[in-house]
Amino acid sequence: MIQVASTEVEGLKMRGGDHRSEGLFSYVSCEARVPADHPLRAIRAIVDEALEVMSGDFDAMYSRIGRPSIPPEKLLRALLLQAFYTIRSERQLMEQMDYNLLFRWFVGLAMDAPIWDVTVFTKNRERLLGGDIAAKFLSAIVGQPRVQALLSDDHFSVDGTLIEAWASIKSFRPKDDTASDGDDDDSASGTGQNGQAKAKGRTAERDFHGEKWSNLTHASTTDPDARLFKKARGQAAKLCHMAHVLMENRHGLVVDATLTHATGTAEREAALTMLGRMKGRHRITLAADKAYDTLHFVAALREIGVTPHVAQNVNGRRSAIDGRTTRHPGYAVSQRIRKRIEEVFGWAKTSGNLRKTRHRGQERVGWNFTLTAAAYNLIRLPKLLAAA
Repeated sequence: MIQVASTEVEGLKMRGGDHRSEGLFSYVSCEARVPADHPLRAIRAIVDEALEVMSGDFDAMYSRIGRPSIPPEKLLRALLLQAFYTIRSERQLMEQMDYNLLFRWFVGLAMDAPIWDVTVFTKNRERLLGGDIAAKFLSAIVGQPRVQALLSDDHFSVDGTLIEAWASIKSFRPKDDTASDGDDDDSASGTGQNGQAKAKGRTAERDFHGEKWSNLTHASTTDPDARLFKKARGQAAKLCHMAHVLMENRHGLVVDATLTHATGTAEREAALTMLGRMKGRHRITLAADKAYDTLHFVAALREIGVTPHVAQNVNGRRSAIDGRTTRHPGYAVSQRIRKRIEEVFGWAKTSGNLRKTRHRGQERVGWNFTLTAAAYNLIRLPKLLAAA
């Protein structure tokens, strides 16, 4: 008889069977499957507190009679997941929510709760546009006492970026052109030297030779709110919207966001608009890049009690910022910290899927951008709060 040492016997393993066992009942909740230290737990606590503040806004948007809709709290949590995990469409979002227990837990769905139809989800999301819910949600997040303790009260930065529109360059046609009435986003008018449409459809040819484009005479048939624009010389002009962010300088959190038409003056106009929305404001500093160095903008800031820490533009011109501002050490600090605002745009365009928007129209794109800015704050807040 062959004798085997006890230590060798303990190391032996019998092959497990590849059998599927599906229980009739399950007694495990989504709560039990999410680790206690998962980052989404801290994020959900902040989100739930903000949504509780907005309960009155939700009540004003819905009727007391009729069929129950998707709860707006669950809808907003689902849209936040879309930004957190870079899900490129609402159809994919619904698909992942069907089998992802982490998503079900964050949204607030039970293990056996049915997932909403994507069309129903989209229509319910459209309802939130009218109540400016995204802006109120961002305000509710930064308005929490523990978040307010992290924000700077004195020093801010502002900047703008381009978001490519969901429209083909072929859809940019003269406003009085009636040669093509196709509803496809790539429909071509074929206007060129002869001014006649050659073909219709997504793959139609378009002769651009000799055609002069202008936002005054042309518009996109797919997204009329988009504008043909470029921010610097040498870059290609694209149909786009312009997004703007107001950032506090202590931790680089977004305190306000908005979206406008892409024009040469939009950045400065949006900055004044966002500053005007600040409540209880005292004298502050505002850092910005060279695009904001104009006499009118600097004078407007000083008129409303804002010290302009704007980068000097001396390229063939005289700067509106002189030694009275640049001689202070705080000016150099503001110029160094203001560059962190690019982190907001970088995250929004990569993780937030906003390099090229999936929506059409300034209202929808602006709503989505503001919600994405709120998602950026939520990604960073748990670590900041833990370190505070």
